[in-house]
Amino acid sequence: MKRFKFRSVVAMANMKLSVKSAAIVLASSTLLSALLGLFRDRLLNSYYLGTYPTGIDAYTAAFTIPDFMFFILTSGALSVSFIPVFNQRLTSGNKKSAWELSSSLLNLLAILTLITSVLIMIFADPLIRYVVSPGLDESGMILAINMTRVIAINPFLFSIVTVLTSIQQAVRRFVFYAFAPAIYNVGIIIGITWFTGGINLFGWQVFEGGIMGVALGVILGAVLQLIVALIGMFGLGFDYDFKINWKNQGFRTILKLLPPRSLDQGIDYVNSIVSTNLSSRMGAGAVRSFDQATSLQSMPVSLIGVAISTAFFPKLTEDVTGDDKSEFYETFRQALRTITWIALPVSIIAFFGRGYVTSFIANIGNSDSNGTIASVLGTLCVAIFARSVFHIASRGFYAYQDTRTPFRVSIVAIGITIGLSILFTVLGWGVDGLGIAQSLGAILEIAILLGILQKRSRGEILNKSFFRGFFRMLLATFITGCVAFSMTKFVPLMATDTSLVITIPKFLLITAVSGVAYLAASYFLNIDEVKPLLAFIKKVLFRNIK
Repeated sequence: MKRFKFRSVVAMANMKLSVKSAAIVLASSTLLSALLGLFRDRLLNSYYLGTYPTGIDAYTAAFTIPDFMFFILTSGALSVSFIPVFNQRLTSGNKKSAWELSSSLLNLLAILTLITSVLIMIFADPLIRYVVSPGLDESGMILAINMTRVIAINPFLFSIVTVLTSIQQAVRRFVFYAFAPAIYNVGIIIGITWFTGGINLFGWQVFEGGIMGVALGVILGAVLQLIVALIGMFGLGFDYDFKINWKNQGFRTILKLLPPRSLDQGIDYVNSIVSTNLSSRMGAGAVRSFDQATSLQSMPVSLIGVAISTAFFPKLTEDVTGDDKSEFYETFRQALRTITWIALPVSIIAFFGRGYVTSFIANIGNSDSNGTIASVLGTLCVAIFARSVFHIASRGFYAYQDTRTPFRVSIVAIGITIGLSILFTVLGWGVDGLGIAQSLGAILEIAILLGILQKRSRGEILNKSFFRGFFRMLLATFITGCVAFSMTKFVPLMATDTSLVITIPKFLLITAVSGVAYLAASYFLNIDEVKPLLAFIKKVLFRNIK
């Protein structure tokens, strides 16, 4: 009976979702993961940022190489390369080929990342000492090396999770795929709250504790994430095989598509490595401050750009198969307008409310650290909009199974970003200079990508109606910015505001008033995206009134 109930719950969660439902699930799960991430970072910063900045810099630097190898071997490269090919097999009724290529890819990536994890453990010392964070002092260097060796198993575990969740995403089963990252944060929170105090088994102390306990929590989170991904495979009919079938045409197609996107991801992360290297030379706590500002900036990008573009991507891959591309253009415009309409006000509110946002994760009485994070976040607010748009712009190419063009564009954009980062560091702009370089590079990248798409569609993909709507959105955003600025003066952030009970209501009030102003401006400027939302609000508020 219990087994039946378990399968029933999993079956209900694994129902095929529409684009709208998928976007809601993905946004909800991303919000949950973001909130857990905020709680995780607040705990970690309260433990170490003010009292042990060298240790928390080492912890932050320890993720660099494992994350880089995961991004370059798997990560987003897999989903955008795998899903179009996998869907082609399923829609044509060739399930055997679909499961065969899935098994082959899973086995190949597991082998590659396992070897990679072992190599990271072996070469952690020179990688940290000479590449990632040469500016750390010797104690921080040794701690970063040891933590890197612990976290090195992540690429292996994450690669398996990514293949499994990509299968679920391809068949529009989004629930377990969406909530797996939240479970990862739960593991890290357990590491912060319990493992840092040491681990005792039957009266024997097997682990002394300290910040190294957080690294153990990272591994626990990765294992929990894998378990959730495995549960999500129930009922999908996955016919797993332990061998790699090199003759499968779909598998060979993915191997051809994978390298450009993998290198694209790797090039993006080279930028992160350079930023970590440069910030490690800017004093204790600088690595963590830049990392925290980047994390805060990436949360709305995930909520908006990643969630919406991920939900639209399967539809884009279906629309692109026909001879008439007008439906593809319409779907792409709808996704781009939706992301733009949401990302613009979020960026401007984040800019004026950056001090409040920073207080959620680093309000620990260390005003220098808080101020640095808030200042860098201000320079990254333009990147919130640009990187949200990037996710749908790049998927416009991936739907055509074109992974080379975004890769080439990334080489140019990242090269310029790195050059600007080094220049601004030499000029003495500090951590803020790194943030400014990131925003400029992100704007350049989406400008080039959208320009190429526009040229290939002969001006049809971004029509006059799109540009009229875009300029109206800019005007609505300007109005919203004026309101947000006024609200920060009406409810200022005081030096004594060290409690979330005080800072969260203030920020929510600023956001609510600014959001209402944006909706009103969108309505009077006749922006189409506001109409369904206002209709929904009207339905909810007045559904009991005849």
